[in-house]
Amino acid sequence: MDHHPKTGPVARPTKATARTALAGVWALLVGVALLNLGNGLQASLLGLRATQEAFGNFLTGLIMAGFFGGFLLGSRLAARAVRRVGHTRVFAALTAVASITILVHGAFIDPLLWGLLRCITGICFAGIFVAAESWLNQRADNATRGQVLAFYMLASFAGMGGGQLLLTLGDPGEVDLFMLVSVLISAAAVPLLLSATEAPTPHSVRSISLSRLYQVSPLGVVGVFCAGVINGAVFGMGAVYANQLVDDLTRISLFMGALIVGAAAFQWPIGKLSDLFDRRRVLTLITVASAIVAVICFVLPNEVIGSHIGLAVVYGGLALSLHSLAIAYTNDYLEPTELIGASGGLVLVLGAGSIVGPLVVGGAMGLWGAHAFFVVLATVHVALAGFALWRMSIRPPIPTEAQGPYVAVASVASAVTVVAAEALHAEQLTGKDDDASPSPGKMD
Repeated sequence: MDHHPKTGPVARPTKATARTALAGVWALLVGVALLNLGNGLQASLLGLRATQEAFGNFLTGLIMAGFFGGFLLGSRLAARAVRRVGHTRVFAALTAVASITILVHGAFIDPLLWGLLRCITGICFAGIFVAAESWLNQRADNATRGQVLAFYMLASFAGMGGGQLLLTLGDPGEVDLFMLVSVLISAAAVPLLLSATEAPTPHSVRSISLSRLYQVSPLGVVGVFCAGVINGAVFGMGAVYANQLVDDLTRISLFMGALIVGAAAFQWPIGKLSDLFDRRRVLTLITVASAIVAVICFVLPNEVIGSHIGLAVVYGGLALSLHSLAIAYTNDYLEPTELIGASGGLVLVLGAGSIVGPLVVGGAMGLWGAHAFFVVLATVHVALAGFALWRMSIRPPIPTEAQGPYVAVASVASAVTVVAAEALHAEQLTGKDDDASPSPGKMD
């Protein structure tokens, strides 16, 4: 038995139980990996093709921001569609549209059309992930959900990172890579559709407004927004930045892949630190370290793309972990009944930041050149660190034994991923000990 600081004993899943749960979701994990493989490839591919077509940095950033706008809209609408027609039909329809959309990108090179298509793609992927993840959440129980989510995150990161390496298989100026993305998205539907079941019935949750969310945890909300800016900039404009420094697809793909490898590798140790120490101090340390690495990347940009890929690993590991840290910190100040309801607000904040990121970075690169990429990122980190230090000066910390568990969340996550993780936490708090006292800091 494990012991949760707020709830008391919590059953530890046996190896047999975890193995059984994973055996039931392997098809889903394969499909998710393929989806992220296609998603990771198409984001970098479109950035590179936009550069070749001389769209300009700001216009390219605007196009790439369209995906995050669509993803945000889709994450709000998809659950309603799933309840109405079933997640199997939603998944099949949106997979088909996403597969067609990338082919239209390759056939018609027009920035206005591309912006619209990126928005449609974002809506599609949000719906696809909501349908897939609701199925995943249904197949896992409280004893195995944590392990199942961990493998889900591994499949997501592996797919996103692997997608960057596929850039070397063709020329972004031709249609081959566009067709490959379409094939990957279509192939992902095969294992998922053969395994899909009825979507779980949603439970009523206590909603929480953005104003209440900010009142409860200003640093958490600002941290999620800044993480969105960083994530949107990295995934929307990272390949554009690299391409403007070197004209080598192998180096570009390695640079983007290194960012994602770092994000996957650093999640566990950073999460462990945040569970053992004041989470605000860990967040501040991580964002300051990210700023330092970003400044080094600015000073030595060519070396980063060439022989110092390790710096990209470090930056990705640090900066792309801020999202999970900020969510975990926000949850520490919420009542158990507010956790799931708050996820909608956090997704909205993250989505807003993800839209702002490519726009600001694209505009800065248009004015001052490619090197502005890491200048903007370093500025965001410094601003977040300053806000965190100010909050620490006026608010006492939560005792570490009263903090909730850290849960790794993908840099581009749908609402259901966040809800599933928070639902597990909420169930532990409410289902094991109905008399558990509120978290410290509720009255602050």
